[in-house]
Amino acid sequence: RHRRASPMPPELHLVVAARPNLPKIAALWHALAEAPDLAAPVLLHTGQHHDAAMFGAHLADLGLSMPQIALGVAGGTHAELTGRTMIACESVWRSRRPALVVVAGDVDGTLAAALAASKLGLAVAHLEAGLRGGGAKMPEEINRRAVDAIADLFWAPDEASAARLVAEGHDPARVRAVGNTMIDSLLRSLPAARRRALPAGLVPRGYGVVTLHRPANVDDAPTLARLLNALGEAARALPFAWPMHPRTAARLAAFGLSVPGGVRVLPPLGYLDFLALLAAARLVATDSGGVQEEATVLDLPCLTLRCETERPVTLERGSNRLVAPAALAGSVAEVLAGQWPRAAPVPLWDGRAGARIVAHLRDVLGRPAP
Repeated sequence: RHRRASPMPPELHLVVAARPNLPKIAALWHALAEAPDLAAPVLLHTGQHHDAAMFGAHLADLGLSMPQIALGVAGGTHAELTGRTMIACESVWRSRRPALVVVAGDVDGTLAAALAASKLGLAVAHLEAGLRGGGAKMPEEINRRAVDAIADLFWAPDEASAARLVAEGHDPARVRAVGNTMIDSLLRSLPAARRRALPAGLVPRGYGVVTLHRPANVDDAPTLARLLNALGEAARALPFAWPMHPRTAARLAAFGLSVPGGVRVLPPLGYLDFLALLAAARLVATDSGGVQEEATVLDLPCLTLRCETERPVTLERGSNRLVAPAALAGSVAEVLAGQWPRAAPVPLWDGRAGARIVAHLRDVLGRPAP
C-alpha cells in the first residue's frame, strides 16, 4: 500500500504596503514558520513604500525574505494609490487564490488589498483590528474602519479593541485579542538593536527623538511651522534627533521652512537602527501610532503631537501623553525633572501575539497541531 501524501498547506498572502506594516507582519511570518503544516506564508508587497530607506533595509533587519509577489504600485493621491493597488491585487488573485489574505494596520495599501480580496470572494484577516481614534475624517481612521467593515477575521491588539469589534456586531468566534505583533518584533529585535552604534555625537539619554509624518501635521504650512517653533523651544533644554520621513522633507522644502537649531536631521533609518535610537533616548516626540506602542514597552516618555490617539492603552498604562505644540517645551521640562509617569505592563503585549494568531488560525481552518 502507498501512504497517502499529506495535503499541501494552503497559501496565506501576507500583504505589506508601507514600512509600519513590516514589523507587524514579520511576527506572524515567524510564527507561521514554526507551524509549516498550517499554512505557506507568501509575502505580497504592494509597493506603497518601496525604496531601500523606507522598505528594503527593514526586510533583512526583521528576518524577512524578499517578497514573493511585488506589485510595484507607489505614488499618487489616496484615490489613485488605492485604485491602482486594487487593480494589481485583483490581477494576481484571479490566478493565484490564497486561502486567506492578511492585511495589517491602516494605510491605503491595506484598504486596497482588503477591498480587492473581498470582492473576489477571498477571506480577509485584519491584523491590528478594532483600533478607533477620535478623528473620523483622518485618512488612517477611514481605512481602519472600512477594513473592519469587510474583514472576516479580526486580530485585535488588546481586549478593549476586541470588545469594541464584538459590540459593532462581529461574530465573537472571528474576533481574537491576540496582543500586539509590533511588540513581538520589538522584543525579538531589541538585543541586536542595543548592539548597534548610535549616530556619531549622540550619547545614551542625552537626546530626544522626534518623528513627524501625518498629513494633519505636515501637509499644512502654518501647522508645520508651529511644530517647528515648538521643537526649537524644546531643543533649548534637550537636543533632538529627527530621522526624517521623505514626505516631511518634501513638505519642508515646498513650504520653505527650516529645521530649528538643536534639532539634528537624520536620514530614514532601518528598523534596527531606529530601535537603537529610540531605546537609548531620553524621550520621544511623535505623531506615529507604532512609536507610541514601542515607547510604552520601552518605558520611554512619549509626547504624542496629536489631539487624539487610536491607542488609548498607551495613555492608560503607558508613558504616553497627548501634547499640544505649545505645551511641548513644558512637557520636556517635566520629563527632565523626573515628573513623567512610568509605564506599566500592557496585557498580551508579551511577544506571543504571533503564536496566538496561529492558534486562532488552527481553530478557524480546522487544522489541529500535529
